[in-house]
Amino acid sequence: MKPLKLAVVSAGLRQPSSTRLLADRLADATRESLADAGREVDVQVVELRELATEIAHNLVNGFPGPALREALETVTEADGVIAVTPVFSASYSGLFKSFFDVLDEGSLTGKPVLIAATGGSSRHSLVLEHVLRPLFAYLRAIVVPTAVYGASEDWGAAGDGRTGGLASRIGRAGDELAGLMGGRRAVAEPTETVVPFEQQLAALRSA
Repeated sequence: MKPLKLAVVSAGLRQPSSTRLLADRLADATRESLADAGREVDVQVVELRELATEIAHNLVNGFPGPALREALETVTEADGVIAVTPVFSASYSGLFKSFFDVLDEGSLTGKPVLIAATGGSSRHSLVLEHVLRPLFAYLRAIVVPTAVYGASEDWGAAGDGRTGGLASRIGRAGDELAGLMGGRRAVAEPTETVVPFEQQLAALRSA
């Protein structure tokens, strides 16, 4: 079996950044979950801060530069995507949105996507459900149920997000993305026997 392809899109503006750190933790969790299922994964990171100039040029002239073209191909050809943005003015960053604006229409259709964001306060966590999820639903991606928000206080004393509530959310989201990427088959839960309506109606008439 060929390794699965996982594209990690990070819109962090600083180096290092909590956005990239969260992206790396999510990639690690997904990789570990896939490894448990016996699947290898090739992880490729797209740092949008390095593509800002080419993204701006593409918005104006419609032609991607070589680095941007490679990044777009990475996302298009991936079996799953992790997309992480810092929060600005209660929304995703302009750089983050611009990258997905220049992505070819239909590139994310049916593709599993894990959404995540970082910010200074947990009060901005609703950006995941009110802004990010609708964006990727519009792009026809399959967004995993668990979205991950990392506030400053979530990183803890170690500063790496490996403990506490953030770590739990990262692990759960990674498992969900791995499952959608084909890491393991869903186990069907036992269901009750469904009695056809006609049979139920006949039983009532004979009672």
